[in-house]
Amino acid sequence: MKAITSRDNPLYKRLKALAGSTHQQRRSGHALLEGFHLASTYLDVAGQPELCVVTDGALNHDEAQAIVSRIDEHRLVTLPDALFGQLSNVVHGVGMVLLVEKLDAPLPGRVEQNCLVLDGVQDAGNVGSILRSAAAGGIEHVFCARGTAYAWSSKVLRSGMGAHFLLQIHEDVEADALIERLAVPVVITDSHGAEAIYDCDLNRPLAWVFGNEGAGVSQAWREAVSLRVTIPQPGGMESLNVAAAAAVCVFEQCRQQRGRKN
Repeated sequence: MKAITSRDNPLYKRLKALAGSTHQQRRSGHALLEGFHLASTYLDVAGQPELCVVTDGALNHDEAQAIVSRIDEHRLVTLPDALFGQLSNVVHGVGMVLLVEKLDAPLPGRVEQNCLVLDGVQDAGNVGSILRSAAAGGIEHVFCARGTAYAWSSKVLRSGMGAHFLLQIHEDVEADALIERLAVPVVITDSHGAEAIYDCDLNRPLAWVFGNEGAGVSQAWREAVSLRVTIPQPGGMESLNVAAAAAVCVFEQCRQQRGRKN
């Protein structure tokens, strides 16, 4: 196990640059997974990280020891708590971060199953929450158009709570390239002239498209749409947060499909 004690160490400088910049993470193709839950989930699904960085203090924690025991010794690096604080984006974090290569998924030639399209969803917390709902609802593919928050940023990873490792996430997807591959109807949420989601037949694979928090779905997807649904809001609110709307849609479809099986 390698110990780093100086902020001038080249590896520490690299880690600090990645921790401080989503642009650096995207450019390098790496992600930083902070915390025991993300670390354990990654090891279960993807295997060994490039590095596991852990504080001296965290090594006294039983859960940290269990994770460290699963990682090849040459991949382990210890840091003093003070240096680790410069890498952490979490207040009162647990003192562990994995450096990993992001999991790239090639664009499928044909999409015949349920999927989600994030069309310029800019807020990282919303993107992570949507990924979490997608994974919980059994959706396999999520397509992120340009303008969507970087799916492998630290904030999206924290919000996703391990969903990244249950999904195939495709980034920087052009609408035209994806639309021609879709063999399922396109659905958007719309507050005008749409049918209440609870009255719609969702017992089939669908491509759910969720747009930008302010501008909504782009024109290319509006032209490709097969079904427009609205989420009734008897309380009188004008709209739902995009992550909340996505959760309603995903789980209403789950409810209908569960009812058909029963």
